[in-house]
Amino acid sequence: MSSFDAALDLLRRLDPIKIEEHLGQLIQLDPSLAEDLLASVDTPLQVKKDPNAAQKEFLACDYNRDIDSHRSPWSNKYVPALSAADLEESPFPTDSVRRMEELANDSFDIYRDLYYEGGVSSVYMWDLGDDTEDFAGAVLLKKGGQSHSSWDAIHVFEAGQNDDTRQWDYRVTTTIILHLDSGSEMRLSGNLTRQTEKSVAKPVSVAEGSDAYKVWHISNLGSLVEDVESQMRNQLEVVYFDKSRDIYRELRDQTQVSSSNTRSAHEDVVKGLQGM
Repeated sequence: MSSFDAALDLLRRLDPIKIEEHLGQLIQLDPSLAEDLLASVDTPLQVKKDPNAAQKEFLACDYNRDIDSHRSPWSNKYVPALSAADLEESPFPTDSVRRMEELANDSFDIYRDLYYEGGVSSVYMWDLGDDTEDFAGAVLLKKGGQSHSSWDAIHVFEAGQNDDTRQWDYRVTTTIILHLDSGSEMRLSGNLTRQTEKSVAKPVSVAEGSDAYKVWHISNLGSLVEDVESQMRNQLEVVYFDKSRDIYRELRDQTQVSSSNTRSAHEDVVKGLQGM
């Protein structure tokens, strides 16, 4: 087993609440694993404020990071600001993809408001090559804030044209990071990852390169994200929550039985002493 595989295996066995702490410790032990681990291990999303966009909040992750700064989807600038020399090598989307990114952020901001009733959303996109229109990106959604509980949804996608140039294939890898804290000793944390694919034929009436063409892509991604989030939310509720509840009830019943047996044994001892 390689050092990278061993690190991933170890992270899967450790407390998910402390995933960031454990990840940092592993990187300290072997700095050569830093890039691969940061790209492979999903951690709870961090919220930053963009001073170039009236302190509007955005989500920071590995997909918009350069050095120790993160690119804001609102202003397309790095926070904190990078030096001129660093900016020359910093990744930025092309003008066409940046326009799609702007439209996607506006659309998913509405989605966030409707489905999450709060929280923060961010969308980042990048090109997959100079000789193709294929692109990729990440749709990030976070609900948390004042409570100790949080929901982080990370949708990493690729969109590419099929051999049939009118057909577009979308592949989305979704990770949900959930942390529930009732404020007492009961805590539930973990993550769930699923991959979804979808193919859609481009309408003849939509001109390539136009805003309508970009909105068509965003609409396809939006429906895919909506479907997979609904499925995973139901799976978490029906499978994981119900199973956890059954385990809790079983443990409680066993505790009550044990307590009852202890009480009965104690009464027998008392009666025996009284009969002496």
